[in-house]
Amino acid sequence: MAEVRFKELDIPMRMFARRDGDVTEAAVMAALGTVQEPELGGDLVSRKMIKEIKITGGTVAVTVELTTPACPLKDQIEDEVRAAVLEVRGVKEVAVEFTSNVKPRAGMFDKAGIPGVAHVIAVASGKGGVGKSTVAVNLAIALAQDGARVGLLDADIYGPSAPLMTGATGQPHPVDGKLEPLEAHGLKVISVGFMVAPDQPIIWRGPMVSSLLRQFLYEVRWGELDYLVIDLPPGTGDIQLTLAQAIPLSGAVIVTTPQDVALADVVRGVEMFRKLDVPILGIIENMSFFCCPNCGTRSEIFSHGGGDRTSKRMDVPFLGEIPLSARIREGGDLGQPAVTSDEPESYAAAFREVARNLAGRVSVEAFATVQ
Repeated sequence: MAEVRFKELDIPMRMFARRDGDVTEAAVMAALGTVQEPELGGDLVSRKMIKEIKITGGTVAVTVELTTPACPLKDQIEDEVRAAVLEVRGVKEVAVEFTSNVKPRAGMFDKAGIPGVAHVIAVASGKGGVGKSTVAVNLAIALAQDGARVGLLDADIYGPSAPLMTGATGQPHPVDGKLEPLEAHGLKVISVGFMVAPDQPIIWRGPMVSSLLRQFLYEVRWGELDYLVIDLPPGTGDIQLTLAQAIPLSGAVIVTTPQDVALADVVRGVEMFRKLDVPILGIIENMSFFCCPNCGTRSEIFSHGGGDRTSKRMDVPFLGEIPLSARIREGGDLGQPAVTSDEPESYAAAFREVARNLAGRVSVEAFATVQ
């Protein structure tokens, strides 16, 4: 490995070590100044991401503050920090620890944010039947599993699915004039499904639905959240418009399946959010492929790769693929979403990867708003 040099003075960092061979904090900071934040740019020192350095003989412990606990490039940052510090003369061992500070997106003067909520993420689809709610629930839980404080707002008023998919039961009750959300799998959850009988239809006109959404946003005790994930109904209707006009959304995620009939509606969804000045965080391809649990044969039932191709054509990020799996369906029916399982066939890893990619995009968008 080439010798790391302190960029300001263009001298080898080993020169920062005292003559007695002890490691100095200046030398460690100089080394860390060569490590770049891979998504946001800039080095870790100038971005004030180095929160603590402890030196014990030849052992150095470094604490790095990430922009999200679900950072998709955490392993890369850890490897590069360790490699850089090991270049300092006298260092024999490096321990890297992480904390996180999810900074909110800059507000908009004409929109009221939700107190205590750093980011609001809309999960949308151009059409029904693409597994949007399944994806929303699993992504929210995956973010919580990584240590984020997460809420889930089921805004699909006519077809609420959060109660079934999360397994949460009971009714929200008022506390200090606001509704207390239910909790499940580390999430705070609110849904009209908690307030009506399972077989009772919601027969409301658009203004009533929009009013309820505003109540869910501002009259629920969300507390301190890093992410509030909103499961929208399919299409481009009243709720999407109300949400985009009411609060400063950190961005929208579009869920699709690979076939052309679904992708055509993705284009409409992306264009709707663009017209409403909502950042597009990315496209997720659900039901991307099917692997036979008996023989392992892969079948692309609904075609494959359409989400990625559409993201390139529309110049938006592609967040990843989620396979078609009976375990994913079973988990949603039983209130034990796939991401809560350690079984390989649950495809929990796929949801976690997509969730981390999503968290990374949120950080990039938040950083862009303060530039």
